[in-house]
Amino acid sequence: MSEKVPQAVIHGRFQVLHNDHLKYLLAGKALCHRLVVGVTNPDPSHTRHDPADPLRSLESSNPLTYFERAQLLHAVLTEAGLGPHAFFVVPFPINLPELYHHYVPMDALFLLTVYDEWGRRKLARFQNMGLDTRVLWDIPPEDKGLSATTVRRRMAAGEPWEHLVPPAAARLLRDWRVPERLAGQPGDAARQA
Repeated sequence: MSEKVPQAVIHGRFQVLHNDHLKYLLAGKALCHRLVVGVTNPDPSHTRHDPADPLRSLESSNPLTYFERAQLLHAVLTEAGLGPHAFFVVPFPINLPELYHHYVPMDALFLLTVYDEWGRRKLARFQNMGLDTRVLWDIPPEDKGLSATTVRRRMAAGEPWEHLVPPAAARLLRDWRVPERLAGQPGDAARQA
């Protein structure tokens, strides 16, 4: 694809937004004029258990609110040089495809990555819905790189984590006392996520 499409939809939980998330978001933005960033699991009422990735629906795997994640995305994408017309952040109830049209432009290019069964399941869902879909990369889980689980575990354990997230994200996560929040969760969120 040599010419940029007008709009593309990309998605993630961003619990918490880390450096590889930024790489993913910028790879998506390189393909379009306007990137619609869908925040999945926006609230508990739109979160569903999925056997392809059972941990992603746990409360402990979702410590940040939608509003906090939207703020992180705005701060990080702005810090990366994207202007206000280059991206738009919306809730995206990934497990409720019947609601997609309420949140995102259905005629946009839908972008995703595939690392595991969960990624393959999303790809199949998008394709079965007739969405224009593009896989940014399809690699095995062991080659995925950084995960939010790793960042959350380090935060909860009091280990260095700031180098794993963009500077704007580190500032907000510290201001919101997210490491303390994670360390104080019952059942040790770091182990469950």
